Amino acid sequence: MKNIKDELQNIIIGNGQVGQSSQLKKIQNFLRGNADAGSKPEKQKHLKSEEESLLIDYAIKENLIFSGEISEDLFISEGAEQKVYRFDDHSVIKLNGSIFYEYWLDYFNSLLIHNYFFKSTAYEFLGFRVIDESLFAVVKQDFIIATETTDLTALRSLLEYNGFNHIRNNDYQSYDLGIIFEDLHDENVLSQDGLLYFIDTVFYIIPNFYEK
Repeated sequence: MKNIKDELQNIIIGNGQVGQSSQLKKIQNFLRGNADAGSKPEKQKHLKSEEESLLIDYAIKENLIFSGEISEDLFISEGAEQKVYRFDDHSVIKLNGSIFYEYWLDYFNSLLIHNYFFKSTAYEFLGFRVIDESLFAVVKQDFIIATETTDLTALRSLLEYNGFNHIRNNDYQSYDLGIIFEDLHDENVLSQDGLLYFIDTVFYIIPNFYEK
């Protein structure tokens, strides 16, 4: 458990690159540096729009604007937080506006934590896109086809065995790792041939848990 905690700490507050998630880490470093420079979320909770404006400028400067075509003919589904499109025979792209997160930094932390735990469904960051003056992250992920309905009771047992305590509905928390793991219903965790695939995860860091 200590080793996992140390690795998560490096992912969350470290400056090094994390394998194929290096692009995500680059953006996380920028956002964290901006927060450390004087826009700490706990002190200025109304400034996500300012963070977003800085992020757009950074994306343009670093050539991180996604210019690929996103055809409505390939649209698959839409939830509160994102739109999903077929990318090719093996993957999908997702446009996420970080609506579930108070800050864009929280969203990128969540992506990096997901990629650490769930390499089989890791997110690949493709860039940003501005639609109707709103910012979206564009990520690619393997397309998983469920072959049976996810057994949420078995899922709960698995999570609790791995130190995630059930707190309410489909939400869990690891007190040892300092992370909250939410929204684990059967559309976000798919079962294929008896194996579980976490495709849409929502991670939050317990405030101040990984402070330097």
